[in-house]
Amino acid sequence: MPREVHLNVNILNSGVFGGAWRYPGTDPFASFDIAHYVSIARKAEAAKLDAVFLADGPVLGEDVRHRPFNSLEPTVVLAAIAAATTHVGLIGTLSSSYNDPYDVARRLATLDVLSKGRSGFNVVTTAGAAAARNFGLDGEPDHGDRYRCAAEFVDVVRTLWNSWEPDALVGDKATQHFVDTTKIHDADFVGEHFSVAGALNVPRSPQGEPVLVQAGASKDGRALAAQVGEVIFTASQTIEEAREYYQDVKRRAAALGRDPSQVVILPGLSTVVGSTEKEARERRDLLDELLPPGYALRRLAGQLGVPVEALALDEQLPWDLLKDPDEAGGSQTFYRIALGLARREHLTVRQLLRRFGGGAGHRIVTGTPEQIADSIVEWVDAGVADGFNVMPDVLPSGFDDFADHVVPELQRRGRFRTEYTGSMLRENLGLRTPSFVRDSQRVAS
Repeated sequence: MPREVHLNVNILNSGVFGGAWRYPGTDPFASFDIAHYVSIARKAEAAKLDAVFLADGPVLGEDVRHRPFNSLEPTVVLAAIAAATTHVGLIGTLSSSYNDPYDVARRLATLDVLSKGRSGFNVVTTAGAAAARNFGLDGEPDHGDRYRCAAEFVDVVRTLWNSWEPDALVGDKATQHFVDTTKIHDADFVGEHFSVAGALNVPRSPQGEPVLVQAGASKDGRALAAQVGEVIFTASQTIEEAREYYQDVKRRAAALGRDPSQVVILPGLSTVVGSTEKEARERRDLLDELLPPGYALRRLAGQLGVPVEALALDEQLPWDLLKDPDEAGGSQTFYRIALGLARREHLTVRQLLRRFGGGAGHRIVTGTPEQIADSIVEWVDAGVADGFNVMPDVLPSGFDDFADHVVPELQRRGRFRTEYTGSMLRENLGLRTPSFVRDSQRVAS
């Protein structure tokens, strides 16, 4: 029986393309209005998508001069979406580098309880010196240290989510549980970076815990993804790249004693939809023309860790200035993708910028609804993806095209649900409810 595809939509301000906010009919200020997010989430729920996803970074980047940015705190936006929807999942990005575990655990547990089990936590390690300066640091922490910190951060957050037994609010269990957790936490949970003593003041959610989401492709990132990720976002340009990643992370998860079927891998997929190939190509060409050159160059220079002046539009990358991907700082994932694509196809800087759409380096598929559905099914049937984190070219129009035309095509083929099978995010992702683990057991493990 053909596998059903999992689909999330990434509400990335005006869309993933660098010039999305300039596309005709698009409101460049929409991403500062809660109605923008609620409308897209309702559309996603009507299309029966698994979840909406919000990216985030605690920093004001240099690209503010060239396009809207992710300025709104994700859990606040998701709380508003939760009040306006009933089934679609709510995945928010929060930094393990610059947050306190207790605060994150409480915010996400609150969202999970009030949404009746629909929240997810995309745990990220924040790269870049600009973000570090917001928190009183002179530079970003070492790449490996960021990921070691993230693993411990997740462990502390999960310890707090397990402060309450599943039936702690039934009868007189709540009082007794408070006494028990006070005794448990006399031992403390102490690690290199974090410690916690006491219990979370938000009860355990209907789905046990918010779904843990991770996106890691570097060596450190893959290790963390295999250790904690239940849903893993990744970036691959080819089936071969996707296959290597998929098999490696599932193998790592199995080696850690995890069930690989409980690890859902969703590559990013940028879509440009047209009713005909010609229409889709014209839309893509216009988006390429609308891309602010300054934005695209600065973004690529930042990803590569080189001065903007080192990038000549009609020449290849300055290979003599580029480090080995394993030695690079910042986001090694997109550093590796940019180098691989430029080297494999002998691209000039200008060609590379167009291939990326001025975006984050995710694969872009341009075509009719049938062609985009073909590509989605091809990757899933090849065993290199369980679905996709969809990143429409322009919001909301690009997602309207995807939801109104690509999703029905997948449904017609029997590859995507026509109704939700459950009310909680775990149910719709095919993930089991995690077993309750007493805090004392976690400390001892």
